[in-house]
Amino acid sequence: MQTVQMTLDEPLVQAVDQIVKRIHTTRSAFTRDALRDAIEKFDTLRLERQHRSGYKRQPVASGEFTDWEDEQAWGDA
Repeated sequence: MQTVQMTLDEPLVQAVDQIVKRIHTTRSAFTRDALRDAIEKFDTLRLERQHRSGYKRQPVASGEFTDWEDEQAWGDA
């Protein structure tokens, strides 16, 4: 692991300190989890933009998915 120095505003530090006290963890552990969550969110948004862009370049053709409609199991039968 690497030690990283960060500058945070006081209200943010106070909010984090209140949370870590309640959940019995450390600032570092809380921050690691928050950064992992932020990276996952960033990656998901990037993939969604890429997916949307692909469909803008090549929209779904009429009837492209009709063969699969009978294969869907909705659980209401």
